[in-house]
Amino acid sequence: MVASVGEGFSQDCRRKHKKLFHDNVHRNVYIDSLSMKFVDSEQFQRLRDVKQLGLCHYVYPGAMHSRFEHSLGVYHVAGEVMDYLKKTQGDELELEPADFRVVKLAGLLHDVGHGPFSHVFDNEFLPRALPNFKWSHEQMSADMVEYIADLHHIDIDVNDLKRVKAMILAASKTSIIQAHGDKRFLFDIVANGRNGIDVDKFDYIERDTRACGLGRSFDYRRLVESMKVIDDEICFRAKEALTVYRLFQTRADLCRTVYTHAKVKALELMIVDAMLLANDYLKLTSYVEGPSRFWKLDDTLLKTIETAEQPELRQAREIVLRMRRRQLYQFCNEYAVPKEHLEHFKDVTAQDIICSQTKPGVNLTEDDVLVHATRIDFTRGTENPVSSRVHFFQDFESTEKFLIPQDKISHILPETFQDRIIRVYAKNPEHVEAVCEAFEEFQRKQFGYTSQIHGTPDRKKGKR
Repeated sequence: MVASVGEGFSQDCRRKHKKLFHDNVHRNVYIDSLSMKFVDSEQFQRLRDVKQLGLCHYVYPGAMHSRFEHSLGVYHVAGEVMDYLKKTQGDELELEPADFRVVKLAGLLHDVGHGPFSHVFDNEFLPRALPNFKWSHEQMSADMVEYIADLHHIDIDVNDLKRVKAMILAASKTSIIQAHGDKRFLFDIVANGRNGIDVDKFDYIERDTRACGLGRSFDYRRLVESMKVIDDEICFRAKEALTVYRLFQTRADLCRTVYTHAKVKALELMIVDAMLLANDYLKLTSYVEGPSRFWKLDDTLLKTIETAEQPELRQAREIVLRMRRRQLYQFCNEYAVPKEHLEHFKDVTAQDIICSQTKPGVNLTEDDVLVHATRIDFTRGTENPVSSRVHFFQDFESTEKFLIPQDKISHILPETFQDRIIRVYAKNPEHVEAVCEAFEEFQRKQFGYTSQIHGTPDRKKGKR
């Protein structure tokens, strides 16, 4: 069994010095005194108003959980992993109290730089509002950690703070890890840039499937209990290779059925339009200049726009009102890009659809059509991350690690590891028929055929 958080080896890990949170996924989560100083900051408490799944609760009513809960969960699971490694390889790995502190702090604070509506802010809004601006929530999280420590005079070792920031950035900036010497494996626990297996996924897969009422075939505890560090890398017992595939498959299934649900994307496209229309008045893009302003931005932005009386926000307010009344942008259809076209596929634009319109009497403009490209993969694009990046060992007495080719595990695993799905939406119901026909014509010109995956919408009502 994996030791529970609070059963580590240092005096600081004793439960009587911890704050207890009751969590619906992990039951009891104990937070140490240093971490509580970050939790009790207004910057961290802000995560209560940032939903983990953005606008998914409009489709899955139970998906109301926040980044706050998820962050506590990642802290907890990071502690489970550290306790397990201490129990099984403690002397060999020379784990110190500081290692426990920084790994769990990185788990706690890894999402403190997330913007409103989950990934909508950084993946959809900012690229349109500031096309040439380079921004990531991971970098903002790292900046926010230092800002919180300075603002609230938190007594944390300078080297510990640097390591926490590096662990948060580990997945997106692997080169930063080299400056922190040995124990490279510690940087794979929270945000694994090596192969994508980390406690962040362990928690959100468990939490999101439960909140959305979905079943799952993946149990992260099996992977935790099959871990072993070999050559400074976390490896897994070979008999759990299929469990590793289930991790990535479950994540991909969540992406398809929840995170990129057609109506969820319609809602996201609408809130992005609303934010773009409100940007000149609310100066939303100015909040990304630094953590001192950024922490004031959260999901309550929707209510701010909805209840504003200023004429400058009228158009944005009308879009939010449409969202509330379920008068959504109409999903017309989608197609999955053929795998032979994935590598060199050119992005589809609204102009491509407009140029393909065939319906007489309707003159579509770029403002009438929205095209959205969705990528669903196993975290490494078209690459199989398991056979190329995940190392295994034979049994717990083994000292050698190895890769396992896919065909040595199963012959019914996926052959392709990325889907690229092109979806087209009409902003107004009266344009649905024209957009659908133009989209069909575009596919015929592009591939020589059409893919009516969802059937033809009810074009009179503009609904599927």
